[in-house]
Amino acid sequence: MTINFSPEHTDPSASLDFIRNIIAEDLKANKNDGRVHTRFPPEPNGYLHIGHAKSICLNFGIAAEHKGGLCNLRFDDTNPSKEDIKYVESIMKDVRWLGFDWGDRLFYASDYFDRLYQYAVQLIKKGKAYVCDLSPDEIREYRGTLTEPGRESPYRNRSAEENLDLFECMRSGEFEDGSRVLRAKIDMASPNLNMRDPVMYRILRAEHHRTGNKWCIYPMYDFTHCLSDSIEGITHSICTMEFENNRPLYDWFLDQLEVDCHPRQIEFARLNLSHTILSKRKLLALVEGKLVSGWDDPRMPTIAGLRRRGYTPESIRNFCDRIGVAKRESVVDIALLEHYIREDLNRRAPRVMAVLRPLKVIIDNYPEEKVEEMDAENNPEDPGMGSRKVLFSKTLYIEQHDFRENPPKKFFRLSPGSEIRLKHAYYIKCTKVIKDEHTGEVIQLHCTYDPETRGGWSKDGRIVKGTSHWVSAAHSVKAEVRLYDHLFLRANPDDEKDRDFRTFLNPNSLETLTSCRVEPCLAETAPGSFYQFLRQGYFCVDSVDSSPEKPVFNRTVSLRDSWAKIEKSRGTEAPYF
Repeated sequence: MTINFSPEHTDPSASLDFIRNIIAEDLKANKNDGRVHTRFPPEPNGYLHIGHAKSICLNFGIAAEHKGGLCNLRFDDTNPSKEDIKYVESIMKDVRWLGFDWGDRLFYASDYFDRLYQYAVQLIKKGKAYVCDLSPDEIREYRGTLTEPGRESPYRNRSAEENLDLFECMRSGEFEDGSRVLRAKIDMASPNLNMRDPVMYRILRAEHHRTGNKWCIYPMYDFTHCLSDSIEGITHSICTMEFENNRPLYDWFLDQLEVDCHPRQIEFARLNLSHTILSKRKLLALVEGKLVSGWDDPRMPTIAGLRRRGYTPESIRNFCDRIGVAKRESVVDIALLEHYIREDLNRRAPRVMAVLRPLKVIIDNYPEEKVEEMDAENNPEDPGMGSRKVLFSKTLYIEQHDFRENPPKKFFRLSPGSEIRLKHAYYIKCTKVIKDEHTGEVIQLHCTYDPETRGGWSKDGRIVKGTSHWVSAAHSVKAEVRLYDHLFLRANPDDEKDRDFRTFLNPNSLETLTSCRVEPCLAETAPGSFYQFLRQGYFCVDSVDSSPEKPVFNRTVSLRDSWAKIEKSRGTEAPYF
């Protein structure tokens, strides 16, 4: 797949996307009595990721666009061997955090287990389902291929009475796990493999998080999903393109059972995002292999990971609106997602100064005991945020990369004999460099300041090109800062089928800095609070590890907006400012 730098998207001034057009046509024809009722149906076997966010925004968004529109949250909890209540709780938290509410429309497929069993009995009585003794491997062998028809099971023509008896024995636990299944009787020669007598029920002794040990047989997804939609009165069952070939089976079950409500299944292209993977199975492999710290690791594309990294629900919703819905598969550049969080935080994040790699600066001509309060605006994009006081003293910290003993061309920051502006403070000039006698590393600078440049402006009109941020050594707070980068080195880490996706993990996706210095106002901020560290990027207070005694900040995104550059088609090299 190639990176799609111009994803199809919904423009309010343009025509509706194809899903909304279908719904508009159904309403025009007065189908479903003019109702619009959607659902978001996650399986509770992992955490939601950014791809699910697209589906959440689509399903809840469409419902909200129509008077009386409804959207259910339903857990398709039919595989207890892989499901857990912790996933249920995380999913509900994520949907709420994104800004959506299901009201009193919280459902579980397990709510319908008794009813689904009766539906299965109906199909057996109609001669449309049978108990099969073939093993899973034999069922796959009998199914055939895309070019060869399948073969009928030797158990396909059992009588309805025998099938009813065997199915009841399956339910009562008389057979071993995997020894028998209930299959739909459709067409073993169908060109659609999903229609070649698919499995409806399997024997599985596993405790369910809601029904306990009441059941030892569980319905399969295809059988459960369409009937759950029907029971809940869903009008439009919106799913991703991998279910397109399942739609005939979706309709077949509903037609055979002659249900009152027959939802319309509509498929759209799932989200593919560069430099990441969106497979729950593979994300679980990263978690279980301890290649990340957990489902909420800020490098993960999970909603929990994005939230912990500092993404806002508004930025994710805006991203999902921008990419829109289409039928064509493509890969969206992760730079677009990063663009929307920058855009959101640029308006809302307070500006502060933080020195990530400190270099000590002593101002020799500044009074020893003097401490000044400097005025600093909190956010130029929002004057309503006001200003704050920043303490200035004799000993400061600046960034190591803001000094060069032998500066390259166009380096406009501090070097021996040069002068720079300290943000909100004074002009300073470097007069002496102190190095470690063993390593030769620069460990301290001596400077002088010009008292006539308070606020960072010279009264005599003298101009310096370089500006550095800083913090007072005596008044700053030590903090840990985690610099996150893309989890994978390759844009499409899952594209090479002959290589394990884990071989493309970025070994530098996390850099932890433990000796950072930040303004004292950051010591006791609430978890999840976000800031722009001047000249560094956007950061948030870590929701797990941070404390007033040891503040921890996660870099959400850098200041450089590559997506904006792509859109503007600029390729100029910027100097060091």
